[in-house]
Amino acid sequence: MKAQAVLSLKAEHSLEHLLAAAGLARSTFFYHQARSRRGDPQTELKAAITTSFENSHRRYGHRRVHAGLVKQGWRIAKKTVLKLMRQLALICRVRRRRRYNSYTGEIGKIAPNLLAREFTATAPNQKWVTDVTEFVVGNQKVYLSPIMDLFDRQIIAYGVSSAPTLTLTNTALGDALATLGKGQTPLVHSDQGFQYQHASWRRLLARAGATQSMSRKGNCLDNAVIESFFGHLKEELFHHATFLNTAALTTALHEYIAWHNNDRSHTTLKGLSPVQYRTQALVA
Repeated sequence: MKAQAVLSLKAEHSLEHLLAAAGLARSTFFYHQARSRRGDPQTELKAAITTSFENSHRRYGHRRVHAGLVKQGWRIAKKTVLKLMRQLALICRVRRRRRYNSYTGEIGKIAPNLLAREFTATAPNQKWVTDVTEFVVGNQKVYLSPIMDLFDRQIIAYGVSSAPTLTLTNTALGDALATLGKGQTPLVHSDQGFQYQHASWRRLLARAGATQSMSRKGNCLDNAVIESFFGHLKEELFHHATFLNTAALTTALHEYIAWHNNDRSHTTLKGLSPVQYRTQALVA
């Protein structure tokens, strides 16, 4: 900027000569000089934005940062938050898709798509969704099988294993079913993976009075919410970190799911975390 150049050279050269060389009016120069001395009026706001971004483990974009600032009492537009985050180089990680497919051809019974993309619930334990996702660390793999409640997007149970076995998925389901209250019989939705076609999975559901639902073959949008969870998990945790071994990744998965349930804000939950949303709903 011309005014800054003149200001930096003013101690060594005549101001009149510098203004003439820069083609800058005297009043314009003194205006910019006074403005530079006032400091940055957005220093406090920038600090609040940076704190919010860092507290999210650098996982929040401008929308979630904005929601957090509003909760703190700031009155500010989303576009302003976006502009300042760009100035501060606070860059939210961009999601990349990598999907594990457990479909191996029809080997058991296929259930109808009873969920029918109705991804909302009016109370806990009405609708659950599940799937398996894969991580690769060196030449080893880790598989995660979570059970999510669509009421508040909370991961109510999950399993981690080195192989996508029946034990992995059945243990997660059993742990989730153990949390049910009297009279609660959820709809449990999955894809057509071999684990969910197996008789052992169906027996667990039948004993609990739960109803089975499956996505249509090759249609991941029928289970879009759990797919979205996997996308955020991999982008916010896995794709931008280096894990020395599968044990380190397993520990990180436990920590991430705890953070997801207790602290991560969700736009579909009015900016609350799953636990906050459920607590608020149950006391209302």
